Amino acid sequence: MNDRIIKTHQFTHPIDEIWKAISLADEISAWFIKAEFQPEVGYQYTFTHEQTIITGEVLKANPVYELVYTWIVSGTDVETTVSWKLEENPQGTLLTLEHYGISKYPGETAIFMFENFKGGWNTCVTNLDKYLSEK
Repeated sequence: MNDRIIKTHQFTHPIDEIWKAISLADEISAWFIKAEFQPEVGYQYTFTHEQTIITGEVLKANPVYELVYTWIVSGTDVETTVSWKLEENPQGTLLTLEHYGISKYPGETAIFMFENFKGGWNTCVTNLDKYLSEK
């Protein structure tokens, strides 16, 4: 069972634009998921998508380089972790997105959740790139 999803993507956009898009509630809500979020350590956030509510706590917020938070899907007691790391480079900004701890889900649910998250994060990165390109 894989426990860690890692997505990397090279953006042509400046690091501060990407940081805002992943850390400010209004921007997260515009391209990703309805968010009550602040990039402050200890902040208890809520993401809402249709009937699914995701809650968690911000563990690390190092503007413009790193954002880490726990991720708990409603109806489960499983806490996983999402990490966004940004690195400036001559082409713009390299994003490394990691979601780990997925093997904590029991049995077959872990496999289902891994595949679900994997597809979701692919869509997420695509939507983020599109959002930034249209701003």
